[in-house]
This record gives sequence, C-alpha cells and structure tokens, in this order.
Amino acid sequence: MKAMLRPEALMRLSAPEHHFCATPECSVVYFGIDEGFGREEIVVPVFQKEPAGDRPVCYCFGIGERDLRQELLESGRSTASDRITALVAADRCACEVKNPQGSCCLGNVAEATKSARATLEAGAEAAPHHA
Repeated sequence: MKAMLRPEALMRLSAPEHHFCATPECSVVYFGIDEGFGREEIVVPVFQKEPAGDRPVCYCFGIGERDLRQELLESGRSTASDRITALVAADRCACEVKNPQGSCCLGNVAEATKSARATLEAGAEAAPHHA
C-alpha cells in the first residue's frame, strides 16, 4: 500500500494495518482504524474506482480496457489472460506492489474482457444492417 500513496498521504500514514475498498461508489481506496485514503491520494487510477472504458486492468504489464477491446475487435478474442498467466508463472509480476488492490489482476482482466465483449456485441446488434 505504501507504494501506492502520494507523498503527502504517505506522510500522514499512522495505522499499522489497512484494507482495500473495492466498492466503485466509495471514494476511499484504503482504510485503517482511524484513517482512510481516497482516490486522489493514490498514484495510479484504481480499476475498481474508475469509470469503465479506459481503466488500467493489469498494472504489471500495462494492459488496459482499451487494449482488451482492440484485441477483441481485431481477432474476436483476447489473449491477455493467457499472456499474464504465462508471465506470472515465469515470476515476472509484481502485483503486490504495482496493483492497488495488492493482489493478482486476472479476476479484473476476466471481468473487463467479459464486459468489453458484451459491449461490442451489443453495439454490433444495434448497428443497422445493409442489404
């Protein structure tokens, strides 16, 4: 968590333990017994707290929702989960430091891929068909 805090937030850090808040409607990202840190005090956009569309999904390897959509548009599928899984297996990730939630991003990647696929399919169904 310390790596995620802006300097002024890090200077006021006092609670020995904090928890991550994944609730999108809540502006707090980390909370302890007597303190909390909001989105504006975090050095990166937090996947769970940002509006869908251009959020970062994988912090270690720089994959965002835009990348997932582009891959789906170009090939009809996303290989991001497979690539990340291989890199994790090769011990190249740093999720506990780079990801604000402090854990692996693969669940977020799956969620974002599913959402992007649904959005693209809905857009294709809504598009006018030409004869």
